[in-house]
Amino acid sequence: MSALVLDGLTKRYGSFVAVHGASLRIPHGRFVCLLGPSGCGKTTLLRMIAGLEEPSGGRLSIDDRDITDTPAHKREFGMVFQSLALFPHLTAGENIAYPLRIRGASSAEQRRRAGELLELVRLPGAADRPVSKLSGGQRQRVAIARALALEPKLFLLDEPLSALDAKLREAMQIELKQLQRRLGVTTIVVTHDQREAMTMADMVVVMSQGRIHQAAPPMEVYRRPADAFVADFIGLTNLLDGAVAAPGVVAVPGGTLALPDLPPQGRVLLSIRPEDVLLRPTGEAGPNRLHGTLSFVRDLGASVEFRVDVAGTEIIALARPQDRPAVEPGGAVTVELPASACVVLPPGGERPS
Repeated sequence: MSALVLDGLTKRYGSFVAVHGASLRIPHGRFVCLLGPSGCGKTTLLRMIAGLEEPSGGRLSIDDRDITDTPAHKREFGMVFQSLALFPHLTAGENIAYPLRIRGASSAEQRRRAGELLELVRLPGAADRPVSKLSGGQRQRVAIARALALEPKLFLLDEPLSALDAKLREAMQIELKQLQRRLGVTTIVVTHDQREAMTMADMVVVMSQGRIHQAAPPMEVYRRPADAFVADFIGLTNLLDGAVAAPGVVAVPGGTLALPDLPPQGRVLLSIRPEDVLLRPTGEAGPNRLHGTLSFVRDLGASVEFRVDVAGTEIIALARPQDRPAVEPGGAVTVELPASACVVLPPGGERPS
């Protein structure tokens, strides 16, 4: 099956390297989110894919055809910019038809296609409405429709929902995902919003400092992060420094844990999500249990957050309100770290600031 393939794409601006050797294979029809903090290189990578930035190194191909040197207007890609870049003096229909007009399509074909796309993005009958009279969500739909006018092989969006309020943003996330599924077009979205990426994407590409740290389905990124940066950037996690004390045993602050898949020796880093940490009555025996002091409790509605001081290291746990232990801050508590929930990561490495 055809795919978009990035092979060592690099972008330099003088001595600054914005993207370091990005290699990635995106199968046809996937919804991909490039996710990372501001300045991590995700927009630069998207612009290289679009043909708006010339790579300093590496190759780019689609359908087994090298397009590294192909101009942007010949790549047959659709793109929605963060600013939307709509023509304010044109109507919604005229904005959508603009790419068709440039290609020499007849007026009748332009009107027909604009009408089809307005139906597709749930704006029927809006062809003659001035863009300036549309709401933010409606303008967003018009920009998406315009990008789809030429039936692109690849649909690229640079933080398309960032200017919307929270409620409209959630609604547009669902609409965009449903639209992509109906059309089956390969879609790449740049975002810094973890929730947006985790709920929309088939594949999440986590980036930092111009490098791809991990590219995988959302739950694999969340449950099996590749390194400390991914573990700490995606959601909330506990990172524990440890040292292998014996085969299958790692020493951590406050005690030892029995874990499979440990290296034979040396230091390791453990990641465990707060919802996997279990609170137990103090004194109850069991494997992988560490004793500490409850330092903070926060009621989040659907869950309760507990912060436990274990030998100077803070461990965060989440529990259902009905499972809340009868202990107040300052009291003794035991945390259990199930072996199946602990992910062994390489020590050191970059962590989000």
